[in-house]
Amino acid sequence: MQLSSNLQRFHNRTTYYCWVGVFFLLIGGFIALLYIATLQIDYLWAWYRIPQYFVYQENIEIRAEIEGEVETITMNGDQAVVVVVGSDGQETYTVPSEDIRVDEGDMIYAGDVLATYKEWRPGILLQGLGTTLKASVYAIVFGIVLGLIGGIARISPNPALKWSAITYIEIVRGSPLLVQLLIWYFVIGTMVNTILANYKLGQISAMGYGIAALSFFVGAYVTEIVRAGIQSIHRGQIEASRSLGMSYAQSMRYVILPQAMRRILPPLAGQFISLIKDSSLLGVIAVRELTKATREVVTTSLQAFELYFVCAILYLVLTFTLSMLTQYLERRLAS
Repeated sequence: MQLSSNLQRFHNRTTYYCWVGVFFLLIGGFIALLYIATLQIDYLWAWYRIPQYFVYQENIEIRAEIEGEVETITMNGDQAVVVVVGSDGQETYTVPSEDIRVDEGDMIYAGDVLATYKEWRPGILLQGLGTTLKASVYAIVFGIVLGLIGGIARISPNPALKWSAITYIEIVRGSPLLVQLLIWYFVIGTMVNTILANYKLGQISAMGYGIAALSFFVGAYVTEIVRAGIQSIHRGQIEASRSLGMSYAQSMRYVILPQAMRRILPPLAGQFISLIKDSSLLGVIAVRELTKATREVVTTSLQAFELYFVCAILYLVLTFTLSMLTQYLERRLAS
């Protein structure tokens, strides 16, 4: 009996590793086919150029603002103080001492370079990734708030609240996100910014309208998820909490919602992962998120293969991280 059990475990382990090998063979075959296809179109891979689109060193120039003579240059460690005296007065510049382009007594004109230094700057892909992450986080937070309010209103006996939630859900879920983005930016944005301008108030940026569109879009789906999660809790739970003297709001806060959250967390994670990918549509309203930044770099560098692969990998990193975070929260709530 023990020998049969050991043989079965050995057979299962062997079969498992065989299928693992098949998986890696499939991945390797796909990569090989892709490489062969690029050879047919005579494409030259240039992965070494990709890092500059994440971070790069920019050459910063410090220029004179007046015309005059360099009176003194005082060294102070890594810094130097350059004093320029002219007919318009005196100017003092604190510059890095590593690359000073003038000497004492030099005559300079406005716009002449006094010194240069290099500084690390985020590249266009890193900026686009930050914009995508920022828009997604804000939209997720506002979407959760809208979803919780809408979900409770959806099951409310008050017809005004219930019908308002139903109308919101049907309108948002019944139209494409792209159309909603265009309406938020070109219609609502024009009206709101015009009103703000008339009252001499600040303008709302395209990023703000993009986050609003994403929030309202995901909020409609979160509303239905919350509604389903609340209704999945047995009605006896509310009746029991009300019999203990709790109000309807207290029953929702302390009894129903904590239990519903455990059930709605997986579909919420799926919705938020879709939101991160949907944020790629923000480019149509001139928001330089990750996809738009990638398109701009492709236009200038003609490295379509490498850049689109990198773009896909960055989205995968964001969505996979959110998936892992959700699994961690599920385990915490289950314990």
